[in-house]
Formats: sequence, C-alpha cells, structure tokens
Amino acid sequence: MQSINDTIERLARARVAGLAGVSGTDHRHLRALGDFGANPGTLSGWYHVSEGTAAMPLVVVLHGCTQDAASYDRGSGWSDLAARFGFAVVFAEQSRANNPNGCFNWFVPGDTRRDAGEAASIRQMIAAMVDQYPIDPARIFITGLSAGGAMASVMLATYPELFRGGAIIAGLPFGAAATMSQALERMRGQGHLNDLAYATAVRTASSHRGPWPRVSVWLGDADHTVNPVNADRIVGQWRALHGVDGPPDVETVSGKLVRRAWHAPDGSVLIEEHRIAGMGHGTPVATHGDTACGSAMPHMLDVGISSTWQIAHGWGLLEGAERARSSAAPAVPPAAPVTSIQATIEAALRSAGLMR
Repeated sequence: MQSINDTIERLARARVAGLAGVSGTDHRHLRALGDFGANPGTLSGWYHVSEGTAAMPLVVVLHGCTQDAASYDRGSGWSDLAARFGFAVVFAEQSRANNPNGCFNWFVPGDTRRDAGEAASIRQMIAAMVDQYPIDPARIFITGLSAGGAMASVMLATYPELFRGGAIIAGLPFGAAATMSQALERMRGQGHLNDLAYATAVRTASSHRGPWPRVSVWLGDADHTVNPVNADRIVGQWRALHGVDGPPDVETVSGKLVRRAWHAPDGSVLIEEHRIAGMGHGTPVATHGDTACGSAMPHMLDVGISSTWQIAHGWGLLEGAERARSSAAPAVPPAAPVTSIQATIEAALRSAGLMR
C-alpha cells in the first residue's frame, strides 16, 4: 500500500490552483425542496419543475467537493436546460456538518447502502418529486461530478430500478472503497478489484435483477485528482452487468473527445465513455456555440464541449420544442490562487473530501 506521504506528494504536484469552491448565492431557477420525508443523511434538496409540462423526465444532480447545488447548477447549466426543454431537475446538497468540504460520503458504508444514510435521503428526494409533480417514473436519470459522480455510482447500484440512465463525471465505481485510505488509493488508480468483482458488488447491493440502467462515463485524460483508470473500472463494472462483449464503436469529436460506445442487440446504447484530451479534474462545459451550456468556474472546465448538453441529448431530453432562453448566469469571480505548498496540499485533500 502506498503511504500517505506518497499521496500528498502526488497531490502537491497536481494543478490545484483555483480549486476553492464557489458558494452558491443565486439559485436562479432552483427552489428549496423543503421537507421531503425521511432524511437520514441530513441532506438538502433544490429543484426546478417546468410549468405546463406533463409526464416530464427528472434528472438528479450531485455536485462535487467544495461546491453546492447553486454553484454546480450555474457551472453545469442543468436547470437552465431544463427550463428551455421542459424537464425537471432535483439537486441533492451536502451539509458541511456531514463533510466539512461539502463532499458526498461515497466511501462511508453507512451512507452507501440501500435505505441508509445519504443514499436513502437522495431516494426520498426522488420520491417527493414523483409524488408532488407530474414526473414520468420511467424517465429518471442521475449525474454527478467527482464525489458526486461516485455517489451517482452508489445510487445506480443501490436503487437501479429507479433509473433509466446515469452519467458519472470524474467519479469512481461502486464498491471501490469503504475507508479513507482505500478512497485515496482508488482515486490514484491503485488497488482496484476486477470487473467481475465490481459487478458482483452492484448485484448484491439490491434485489434487482435487471434491466440495468444505461451508463455514460466522462473523464479528462489529464485528471490528477481521480486517475482516469477509474473510468475504465466503471466501464468494466457495467459491461459485466450488461453482459456486453466485443469491441466498442469509436468516434472522435473535434479532435479532442473520443467516444466509445457499447450497444444492445437492438442497437441502443448501453454504455458509453467520453474521454477528453488534456482536460483535468472537473465537468466539461462549453460557453460558446450552438450547444453552449453552463459557465466556467472552478471544477467547471470550458473545453468547448458541454457534457450537460451531450448527456441530456443522449437521454432524449432535448427532443421537445425549445422554450425561450433564460438570461445569462451572473459573472463568477475567479477563485483566489493557492500560494504555498502546504496550502496546495491541503486544497487537494479537501477537494477530495479527505481532510477537514
């Protein structure tokens, strides 16, 4: 096992200037979900529902470390896209009392089991949305970044019957870690189980036996916080679950994005991976062009490719008539630079949720 000093040295070499989060002060389209029932994980919920829309899809969104619902919404553009195309979104928001860095506790056993902890709280938010609004229960999806991406893996494993699909951005496979030291190792790409073992972890997380959700995986090949090998393990986990053999279809977009896709016998996509050349740790966004969506800020990286737009399009959420665009998001000041080696180390550890 690698020492903590090795991890600190790796994190110190990482590009962490600007990793400080942007606290959300303007919720734009979002409204507080309020009392959504049992909340053993003590999370908060924020949502947007488009008026005059029946049987609308629902997207569950999980922010990354140092972020909150409002900041991730501004960066990703999910509620703006929902308002334009008439679907619903619900954001789970971590409490600083649960995790001082605002990270979902994706490696804590009490928060990653079905009907327990944070996983159960997110499940209750979904139930409240379905009960209170005209949500199509057959078109519920989930996405998240980093710790939120790892928590999306948890939800897809523990409540697979709820979701038609999920998108994991710079995340980790379900079952990867149950302690902080294991979390550090897996983030570095070390000590992973094989694909069949990871698939077994999902199968034993609930009594569900299929069909399994479709999964979209996003990563930057220059990510020094969550090693890209984690994307391989997520893909392998879900290939084993879906029983997908053989090579994928491969497509290169704009010279910087390589998309690999594995299909069902009927031609539908079961698993896809989007690997962006030169991108670090964060959610890819595009601030210009026909598919522009979101804003550039810490962990929200303007690489000219909007993962939000592409994910929503892949899930069939952009097929209706587009409504009027909302006003542009307010400008977000740049984060203060990290100016010392110690601050660099601490910022990297906090961004991963592994230091108070």
